[in-house]
Amino acid sequence: MLPARQQLDILRRGVEEIIPLDEFERKLERAVESGRPLVVKQGFDATAPDLHLGHAISLRKLRDFQRLGHEVVFLIGDFTGMIGDPSGRSEARRRLDREAVLQNAETYKSQVFAILDPVKTRVEFNSRWCEPLRFTEVLDLTARYTVARLLERDDFRKRFESRRPISLLEFMYPLVQAYDSVALRADVELGGTDQKFNLLVARDIQREFGQEPQVVVTLPLLPGTDGVEKMSKSLGNHIGIAEPPEVMFGKTMSIPDAVLPLYLRLVSEIEPQVVQQHIGALERGTVNPSTIKRELGRDIVRQFHGAAAAQAAEAAFDRIFVQHAPPEEVPQLVVEAARIGLVAAIVQAGFASSNGEARRLLRQGAVELDGQRIADEHATVAAGIPGVLKVGKRRFVRLVFRAPGLGGPPGGSR
Repeated sequence: MLPARQQLDILRRGVEEIIPLDEFERKLERAVESGRPLVVKQGFDATAPDLHLGHAISLRKLRDFQRLGHEVVFLIGDFTGMIGDPSGRSEARRRLDREAVLQNAETYKSQVFAILDPVKTRVEFNSRWCEPLRFTEVLDLTARYTVARLLERDDFRKRFESRRPISLLEFMYPLVQAYDSVALRADVELGGTDQKFNLLVARDIQREFGQEPQVVVTLPLLPGTDGVEKMSKSLGNHIGIAEPPEVMFGKTMSIPDAVLPLYLRLVSEIEPQVVQQHIGALERGTVNPSTIKRELGRDIVRQFHGAAAAQAAEAAFDRIFVQHAPPEEVPQLVVEAARIGLVAAIVQAGFASSNGEARRLLRQGAVELDGQRIADEHATVAAGIPGVLKVGKRRFVRLVFRAPGLGGPPGGSR
């Protein structure tokens, strides 16, 4: 291991808070002297499939701990995921069934090693110790914390004061998350700034169980592609780390200029001095933000798919958005008829969830057929010449007609 002071310098980079810092220094010093690595955990509730760039911020910090010789526990909250973390919520989360949580968990397991070293990572599921708890043990856990302390949490307090309901199940979430730290005998726990209360509860619960309390390391939250809300799969403002290269690049190009400096700091692997130069140029207005976004997009794609994929993704972006041509590879929608209504085609392609939504897209001017904008809700498409349907900025499908009696190459026309 590196000396404790050098480790501290590395581990402090990019974090919001280390609570308490002096305890963290002592833990590092003891780890160096004894040769016993720290147990460093972070929990990820499998409430939605796929990890995104917001998760990547803390995963990269976990990787720093790994490289310094510490034991990293990637904790999948298959049990807590069925409760639903109420942090930052104005109402209760929708509860998921076990099957949905386990399906999501499998995607986490397959994606996390894009960042963490699989040999040095311990993957755990918190159902391993939570499910065997007897009811008397659950009651004992609740006796170790008070309702008054839970109501100190900002989101709980606001809901209580505005007379919005808070279920006892939601109150259990911080306690169950804290019990994870007891079960793992965690020395350090990482989480976003919105997790600060939960992480601090774990310190109290560990003391109650006779353990040395963990140190809390909080990391900044990444705004989503809308530039407003925290990046979230459920809000649809995410960039998934397993998404296709061209999708990752396109979404990066769509982020608002105002949050570009944050993305450069939090998710890029561009050299720090170059990042500072870019941020300075953006502040002075001496560079076009799209130029920086292109570099950032290439960097993000390279991290997860490689340099060649990054170049191809940029070329695909230019083909669609600069040259206004369809992608080289367009998925097909097979139509088992000689004609189809445009509304039905949009729905069958998966570009709208209902006929009403498809009509709304047409009225908004978001639909094109072979490069021509269509707004007629009653328009139909018939077999004939090739037909490429475009909805929005980056959704394409080629209509292929295979009705009995149709001759010639499959295709479509208005």
